[in-house]
Amino acid sequence: MAFTPVSEISDPVHGYIYLSEVERDIVDTYVFQRLRRIRQLAGAHLTYPAAQHSRFEHSLGTMHIAGLAGNVLVNKGYFDGDEIQNLRLAALLHDVGHGPFSHLFEEVMAERSNVTHEDIGRKIIQQTEIKDILDKHGFDSKAITMLSFGKSKLLFLNELIAGGLSVDIMDYLQRDSYFTSAEYGKIDAERIINSFEVYNNKLALDKAALYSFESMMISRYEMFKAVYFHKTVRSAEIMMLRSMILADEELHLTDASLKNYLEFTDDATMVRLITLQQKNKQLKLAAKLARDYRDRKLLKCVFEKILHKSDSIIRKVLSKRLLKNMTEEIAKSAGVEANHVYIDVSKAPSVPLTPTKEELNAIVLIGKNINGKKIHHTLPISEIPLISSISGFMDMIRVYTTIESRTKVEKAGKKVLGTGMESWYEKVSM
Repeated sequence: MAFTPVSEISDPVHGYIYLSEVERDIVDTYVFQRLRRIRQLAGAHLTYPAAQHSRFEHSLGTMHIAGLAGNVLVNKGYFDGDEIQNLRLAALLHDVGHGPFSHLFEEVMAERSNVTHEDIGRKIIQQTEIKDILDKHGFDSKAITMLSFGKSKLLFLNELIAGGLSVDIMDYLQRDSYFTSAEYGKIDAERIINSFEVYNNKLALDKAALYSFESMMISRYEMFKAVYFHKTVRSAEIMMLRSMILADEELHLTDASLKNYLEFTDDATMVRLITLQQKNKQLKLAAKLARDYRDRKLLKCVFEKILHKSDSIIRKVLSKRLLKNMTEEIAKSAGVEANHVYIDVSKAPSVPLTPTKEELNAIVLIGKNINGKKIHHTLPISEIPLISSISGFMDMIRVYTTIESRTKVEKAGKKVLGTGMESWYEKVSM
């Protein structure tokens, strides 16, 4: 079914974003409007005040870029023009299952259950009014769901939605850069999109755009360091993370039934946390952490260690049990209660994962031989110097504490962890 615009939305990143009738009907639902009340960058606004943008705008931007990419592939003969609307709908709905505080809530779900925002997104598309709207307009909700979450038989479309060349990355880097004023996220998305090719059912790139791809990967890496895992941003987020985990049994935050899940947005969750009935020490601490988050009384980072090798010893260390041991030893050495010590661990991939959640290890480039015939070349990431240098995982461990315990925990953190992660691993593994 062809894409036919019927309305428009002005966007600060992309200019005018045009909506078809089915897209407009979906955007106007309660389920989709809920995304207005979920910030794209969780607690980043406490460090970057203008970072108030939401999953709502990001979803619209991702849909817009998906349409541009679809048009390029249609014009090159890789794609049926009638399928562009399906691609746009899949991109529009790819984040519909996010919980309060975006990826921060994903950490809560990982701690408390095996459910992901993709699992919730599948249920939303197939079990709410969104399904009714898709049916009404003649679309297959199951097919849209599969494409939204990387299960389409057309692998190159999965890669367009999520992966190293995805429209998702192209929107969030530009949007997050705009609202935080961090310059790192500026990319040449138009060059990349116009250079899209398809080979053997996989998304490929004209070799002339390789440097634009390389630049985008470096931009993403720098945005992770400067924004997404900024130490003050994470200070706020681990407070909210701990608060939600402590209060989960009381508030049923990770109850994945749609009736319950769809009630939780950033502000609704915050209110419930702050007004908790403080029946025990656990709930009292949960409420205090939420209040301090709201009032920007943040924890202080007193120790940090970063490694960039995928096979580093830190990956062996960072189990839940060992982190608990670290926390207890630091608290004991500092002479403070364990709930004054917060260890934050990031194991974010330095290069985006593929739709199947594997590390991106190569990119297909398309060129031409002397006769003008297209030829392909699979280029390993290891042969792209700048990307190879950051590949693997951005392993990071930080120790945070309250202002009152700052000096004691700083000394204890350096004493316990400062001699090197290798010696710590050997000690706790004996």
